Amino acid sequence: QVQLVESGGGLVQAGGSLRLSCAASGLTFSVYSVGWFRQAPGKEREFVATITSRGVTITYADSVKGRFTISRDNAKNMAYLQMNSLKPEDTAVYYCATKLRGAADFGSWGQGTQVTVSS
Repeated sequence: QVQLVESGGGLVQAGGSLRLSCAASGLTFSVYSVGWFRQAPGKEREFVATITSRGVTITYADSVKGRFTISRDNAKNMAYLQMNSLKPEDTAVYYCATKLRGAADFGSWGQGTQVTVSS
């Protein structure tokens, strides 16, 4: 059974930093792409960043480029999202998800971690 557990969220002032972690179990982590998504109150879930299984290809949403960094450690079954220069509009619940190579969609999701950025 695939389980993804996010951690590292919290309350931070604008301009601050947070590092989110995603712990994966129940899957061969090294063959899955990992994505980070977020959902703010009253808004649809949106893509933040993704990294392929071996970390070769990384993609960011325009809104976070230059501020967020996605990474992974396949030996530890972990993925990370380093968030710098945080803005109030980054406030959301952040989710990690996994997608098997060749699959159309992200099939497994974590429960999310709240990030709140105060102005």
